[in-house]
This record gives sequence, C-alpha cells and structure tokens, in this order.
Amino acid sequence: MESTFSSPAEAALQREAGVPGLRTPLADLDRVYELERVVGFVRDLGCQRVALQFPDQLLGDAGAVAARLEETAGSKMFILGDTAYGSCCVDVLGAEQAGAQALVHFGPACLSPPARPLPVAFVLGQRSVALELCAKAFEAQNPDPTAPVVLLSEPACAHALEALATLLRPQYQDLLVSSPAFPLPVESLSPEPEPLERFGRRFPLAPGRRLEEYAAFYVGRSEASTDLDIDPDLSRLLLGWAPGQPFSSCCPDTGKTQDECARAGRLRARRRYLVERARDARVVGLLAGTLGVARHQEALAHLRNLTQAAGKRSYVLALGRPTPTKLANFPEVDVFVLLACPLGTLAPQSSGSFFQPVLSPCELEAACNPAWPPPGLAPHLTHYADLLPGSPFHVPLPPPESELWDIPDVSLITGELRPPAAWKSSNDPECSTLTPRPQLDLAEISPAASFLSSRSWQGLEPRLGQTPVTEAVSGRRGIAIAYEDEGSS
Repeated sequence: MESTFSSPAEAALQREAGVPGLRTPLADLDRVYELERVVGFVRDLGCQRVALQFPDQLLGDAGAVAARLEETAGSKMFILGDTAYGSCCVDVLGAEQAGAQALVHFGPACLSPPARPLPVAFVLGQRSVALELCAKAFEAQNPDPTAPVVLLSEPACAHALEALATLLRPQYQDLLVSSPAFPLPVESLSPEPEPLERFGRRFPLAPGRRLEEYAAFYVGRSEASTDLDIDPDLSRLLLGWAPGQPFSSCCPDTGKTQDECARAGRLRARRRYLVERARDARVVGLLAGTLGVARHQEALAHLRNLTQAAGKRSYVLALGRPTPTKLANFPEVDVFVLLACPLGTLAPQSSGSFFQPVLSPCELEAACNPAWPPPGLAPHLTHYADLLPGSPFHVPLPPPESELWDIPDVSLITGELRPPAAWKSSNDPECSTLTPRPQLDLAEISPAASFLSSRSWQGLEPRLGQTPVTEAVSGRRGIAIAYEDEGSS
C-alpha cells in the first residue's frame, strides 16, 4: 500500500536499473560518455574519490563506465543511482556522504548551481544528429537569409550545433549558436563581457542586439513525442521565448520539423489561468522541492513574504517529489507552488491528476506582486533565482502606502470582485490574528478551521455541556483479539 507522505517502496524495488537491450556498446563508451574529458577533469583536480551520478535510464552503463574510469584515472569511483529529488540536479549531499572530492553528472542536467561548493563536471551525452537533413529543414523553415535566427538544441544534441552552423553560415548572415551554460571556474574570469545566460544556455549576442529579436530553431525531441511532460526543457523555451518570434523544432534523426507556436500559445494560456487561480487562492502551499540548488532558502523566504503581503496564508510542505496522493492530504490548500530547479518546476504541471494546480514561483509572483508587469510584457521565468534581489528581473514589492495595493480586481474565473490585499507589516500594532466572535469570545483565524466549517461533515459531535458528568469506571482489559470479559471461544 502506498504511503501517504512518501513514494511507495514497491515502486523502488520493482523499477529496473537501465533498459535491457539498449545499453551502450563497450566500443562507444568513450565517445558517448566523453571519458577522456572526464579523466582529464579528475587528474587536474587530483581527486582520489569521485562520485558518478547517473539517471535511471543510464544506470545500465554505470558499472562499465565506473570500471573504465577507475582503470584509466586511478581513482575510486562511486555510483550515485538514488538521487535525493531529481536526476537533473547535482546530488551534492549524496557525494558528501560517499566522501567524494568531485562529482561527474551524466545525462540531462538543469545546470543549476549547487547549494554547496563542489567541483562538478557535466556530461550531457551525444545523440546522433543527421546534419544534412537538419540543414535542409532549417532552410525550409527560414527562407529569408537575412532574418536573425538562433540555434537551440536538447542537451544531448548540443555537440552538433557548431557543425550545423558551419553548413548554414555561408547562406545565413545573422545566425546565433547557443551553448550549455556550464559553471565557469573562478580562474577562467576574463575582462571580456560575459554572454547572455538564459534558459540554461549562453547566447553570444553582438553589442546592441537583444534575444527577443531572434527566431528559434530547436534540434531535439522525437516524432512520437507529443506530450511536453516528458520534455520540460522544451517547455521552458516555449514559455520564455518572445511570443512574436517563430519557433520551430526539428527531429535530429529524420529532419522532420514542427511549428511550435501553437503549442507555445496553449502553454502561455495555461500559465495565465494558473495566475488567476493563484489570485483567487486564500491558502498557498509552498512545496520545498530539491534542496541542493543554491539560494533555495532565500527563495522560500521571498515567497512567504510575497504571500503575506498579498493577504494569503502560506504553509511550507517538505514532501519530496510531489504526487497526487501526497497533495490530496491537504484539501484546504487552494494552490501549490513548487520550489525546485527550472526543469523540476515544469515537470509535474501538465498532468491533470492533481486535485489542485501546481504553480511555479514566477506565476505566484505575477499573482501577488501588483508591481509585476502585465501579461505580454513580463518574461516567464522558470528559475526562482531570477525573482530574487540582484537579478535584472527582480521587481520589489510596493510599499504598504502604495496605491497599487488598492486597485480592485475582478476574477476571470469566478467573476467576483477581489478585495484589495490587507497589506500590514507584522510589526504593526493594529495587525492582529484575533477577531471577536458574536459571543464575544476570541478565536484565532485559521484557513484550516474555515475550510472545516464549510464542510457538510465535520466529525463527531462534541456536545459540550450536554453530557452528564459521571465517575470514571474500569473499561475492558486485554487485547482486541481476546478481551478478558470474553469467553474462551
């Protein structure tokens, strides 16, 4: 039976490590997992103990990769196959428990900075790309050779973008190639300006150019994939890209293209609906997702202050990976906000099995901050660090005396008028959590109690003052299977 606050143990025991029959041939291990670069990373640091983090779909190759690295690098390798939250995040805690001095992350990665300093090398994989087919698909989607276009890809196809750009640059004059935003070492700082970093990628824009001027050509996905639940990286790009610019995707195996503008419009419409749900909500559940990403505590404090300023009650829930079974135990919560990495935040939201919607921190910011720009002008940010002070996208809350808090608003879902948020500081002497009842006794305002009072069945009747007082008597003795006053039968 599935536990209420944890994932079922049977699922972990029955899950297969790797897919039989799809393991990488031994002759291709060096190329697919870039073992030569990993060995150089280990030797440069002089590490004796190294942690190797694999996602579930690559665990079938973990043993062969670890053995090859131990033989070549001469260091002890530890395989991390049970990540704390998501396989895209760096499991710093697991590496520290193994006493590792460095970590090598294999597979798709969100490239979020870890909460604790640890040397990390990322191996995204190398999926085969049909360059000639992709080049023809690019020409068919972009007939104007002067139009600005940026090349994007899924992490496993990033190695082929430069080769694809080499085939296209003789014809296209304004072509931009993105690259994964790997963490830069401290000693690599240069006086040159750093390229723009967005969506886990770096864009070497020319001076005076903006990313919003470019169309997008994405190399990735498969022809059979239609649900964005399995590809949160593409969802992140579609949500954050400029709405007026074309966005097309290309299958790297066959070169078949697809216009993603209609799908991006549906995703943005879904986000606007979630913002309206957050504005109508009275109780917000803050889900503490992965704790291995930097600044998660600061982001959690920011969201709590945001909900308090908007007149909402918030509860912090640490439930691990969110599932419908876990969240169904909190029916008084109107919406949930998942505080996780950019890919983990988008992963569960397309599913309709949750009783209440699961939002991203950006959507809660748009709902609770009256100074946030209106839809169409505000960017959709998938990383909570972009909402914190120090980010160019940070929008501070207006002061309590600002007129922005007094602007009335109408719910687009219920059609009712939303009252202005009663913004009061916790140090205000007039701010109190107690309210007088008609009987002149005081009771604490609690959203859970308000939700309970609205239910048709509220539990057993207490009947206070209506039951006569009697002396305590001895009850039945024994265990449920055989009480003392029962017969021997």
